[in-house]
Amino acid sequence: MTKKNIVVVGAGYAGVAATKFMAKKLKKDDVEITLIDRHSYHTMMTELHEVAGGRVEPTAIQYDLQRLFSRKKNVKLVTDTVVGIDKEQKVVKTQAGSYAFDHLIIGMGGEPNDFGTPGVKEHGFTLWSFEDSVRIREHIEHTVAKAAIEPDATKRKAMLTFVVCGSGFTGIEMIGELVEWKDRLAEDYKLDPNEFTLKVVEAMPTILNMLNRNDANKAVRYLEKKNVELVLNAPIVEVDADHIQLKDGSTIPTHTLIWTAGVKATSDAADFGLEAARGNRLVANEYMEAKGYEDKNIYIIGDLVYYEEQPNTPTPQIVQAAEQTGHCAAANVVSAIKGDGEKHKFKSNYQGFMVSVGSKWGVAELFGKIHLSGFLAIIMKHVVNLKYFFDIRSGYYMFQYMMHEFFHIKDDRNVTRGHSSRYGNVLWSVPLRIFYGLVWFIEAFKKIVGNGEVLKPSTWFGEGSWFTGNSVFPWTWDYAKEAATTASSGAADAVGGASATAATSASSVADAVGGASGAADAATSGGAEAATHAAHFGLSYAYGEEPMAVLDKAPDWFSSIMKVMMPNMDVAMFFQKMMVFVEIGIALCIMAGLFTWLMNGTTIILVAMFCMSGMFYWVNIWFIPVAFALMNGSGRAVGLDRWVIPWIQKKLGGWWYGKPKSLYNQK
Repeated sequence: MTKKNIVVVGAGYAGVAATKFMAKKLKKDDVEITLIDRHSYHTMMTELHEVAGGRVEPTAIQYDLQRLFSRKKNVKLVTDTVVGIDKEQKVVKTQAGSYAFDHLIIGMGGEPNDFGTPGVKEHGFTLWSFEDSVRIREHIEHTVAKAAIEPDATKRKAMLTFVVCGSGFTGIEMIGELVEWKDRLAEDYKLDPNEFTLKVVEAMPTILNMLNRNDANKAVRYLEKKNVELVLNAPIVEVDADHIQLKDGSTIPTHTLIWTAGVKATSDAADFGLEAARGNRLVANEYMEAKGYEDKNIYIIGDLVYYEEQPNTPTPQIVQAAEQTGHCAAANVVSAIKGDGEKHKFKSNYQGFMVSVGSKWGVAELFGKIHLSGFLAIIMKHVVNLKYFFDIRSGYYMFQYMMHEFFHIKDDRNVTRGHSSRYGNVLWSVPLRIFYGLVWFIEAFKKIVGNGEVLKPSTWFGEGSWFTGNSVFPWTWDYAKEAATTASSGAADAVGGASATAATSASSVADAVGGASGAADAATSGGAEAATHAAHFGLSYAYGEEPMAVLDKAPDWFSSIMKVMMPNMDVAMFFQKMMVFVEIGIALCIMAGLFTWLMNGTTIILVAMFCMSGMFYWVNIWFIPVAFALMNGSGRAVGLDRWVIPWIQKKLGGWWYGKPKSLYNQK
């Protein structure tokens, strides 16, 4: 079979979803999927406001395409700009070359729609790309810095007035970020936060018109509580450098207008010769095939596609629609290549809408009947974002997202109100780390020395150590008793000299297990000494008291599992000896600050197992919270993790993902 060439134009939500789907479904077929985008990265468009509003660093929303597709051998990445499509010869033309296709999926996305309003392009700021978000962020910081030294009160007020045009999701999320950022800006530039003025200007009489009115009104009340002025029924008719003019003739002095009032299909696709509808969107049928070119295997997806789900109601320009149109087109390509003849109609499944108003509060409407606001709505938005990374199979960027949103955050600007932020000086945890490692080392070393002398290695590994006698684990005591019983029976049946030898051996075995069986008896019946010195609960040792074990004995279910893992005494002794060296290794790593997160996580598991075994006291339960505390990156200060972890990340990243580039496959 001749190799099939699939070209996907655009690495937005739709393009990435389609490419991921086809790469998986066609991994055993002779195909090459070429993904072309003007950038070498995928932008998480739903989080642009976080960069523009100073919450996260710009790189937090940039996802390198090499990292997303490095394990997909049938995907070829190209960083280039598409300038035309030869539909008859089936060739995609770019600035640097051309690419023949058997199947073409166009998902170049959209761009802001200023509706021809004078001055928006020259003096306004749109929020529809990574570059837009960085430009807004830098402009706001620069403008506030200038306002701080502006002596004219009128000019100063205009400079500190920030206006968002449009009250859709993007506009409300943007103003929410400014509500939180203004306090930090005021502090950095020695200003009074009350000098800042935040406005939302909307041509309609209501805001968030895709939401249920009750949910939208909750957002209204929240914004008003945060002193955001909502200017409704007020279309903007002109934008100047230092003011905007409304339809009613009034003006708002401002140096910052962020335009989020509308979206249209990208103008780059206007010259492709495909049928267009309103907003420059390209018309497709129910299979996402370009109208008029159904026989050419050309598909339109994402914000670019115009397909009427209902009369005069095209697919909305939202992420859910982008991904679903991408999957529909990709499924039809897969069917065509595999030759099963099945064509897939587009069927939308919009599960709801979520809007964050800052980092701590939001509103959400799910499945048309579940309504959330505040903390729960923000949690749900994070869950949906994390699910997105699962859908595109990117554990790396899922981890990075959690770092940026929950841990690498300043000014308490996350859903936990800063409590999860890891910005702190881990240097002060170094003494605790060394002490904790030393505790594990000493306890493990005692199991080697036993009743011997620390300074005389020749006395180690003898009586009282974990290397002689029988297992200390309670579920192995039955093994010792069974061994003693079997040996005694064999001795009774033997005759002559052999009988005497066997009897002696049986006696030795019985003596050997005496300590273990005696401990079991004492644990179940309690001796006179135990009755005299009753165990007392406490989280620290009190002089004269017998410490209380977390559990008196191992639960039956736990013992059953351990007996499977340790079916006889030989295996149990192997585990027992190995455990000593494991504990020493953990101790040395913790003290040296090597693999600190992993080592402390392991100690938590070990302590839990010791507790379940009936071999751990409440007075030492502090091991667990200390281990959690040291998982904060404590090995990065005066520890080997400062060098080892970055080195491993670099080497493993290079092996697994390859080397990210600013340009891919340039000719």
